Amino acid sequence: MTQTDVLVSPSILSADFLHLADEIRSVESAGADWHHIDVMDGHFVPNLTFGLPIIRQIKSVAKMPLDVHIMVDNPDEVAPGYVEAGADWLTFHIEASKDAVALAKAIRAKGAKAGISLRPATSIESLKPILPHLDLVLIMSVNPGFGGQAFMADAPDRIAAIAAMAEAAGVRRQIKISVDGGINSATAKFCRARGADVLVAGTAVYGAKDRRLAITTLRESK
Repeated sequence: MTQTDVLVSPSILSADFLHLADEIRSVESAGADWHHIDVMDGHFVPNLTFGLPIIRQIKSVAKMPLDVHIMVDNPDEVAPGYVEAGADWLTFHIEASKDAVALAKAIRAKGAKAGISLRPATSIESLKPILPHLDLVLIMSVNPGFGGQAFMADAPDRIAAIAAMAEAAGVRRQIKISVDGGINSATAKFCRARGADVLVAGTAVYGAKDRRLAITTLRESK
């Protein structure tokens, strides 16, 4: 992908949940590419968000793909249910899966794109065996669990390293590299410069007075 091809995936964690359908439509009309949905179980990460019923409700009104990130203790067991509920891209954590290759294959067999994520402290070397079976790698530029955290300065280097790893494995063209956490117009340019294909942004989009301008700014930041 070129820099102009970057996708923006607003995180609904920053949306107004009393008016969620309106919020979904708002970011779509503002030019969003995907909807990023963080599922947290209160065990793998300390926060608790939502599960299958909310995914189904969002799917019923959304026109853009659902980019679902499950931060749960048992992804091997629950992942198929999230695809059935409407996830177009389903990302699970390598630290939680019992068999990441088998799970990625199962997600793809269900008709969704398979993604994997790692905590900031997890070595990217752990990705090597699974890269050929993935469609997306999600780099966390904050510790997963809560929105509004500060961007970790080493995230762009991790993006670049994964891009190089995928290139060496001959799968860079099939894999999108996404980054989530502290993304704004300032941090986006560093991530894009190192190879990010997808920018996940919460408050930078949902907290903006002009959401179209916010999304355009992220997409065009260099």
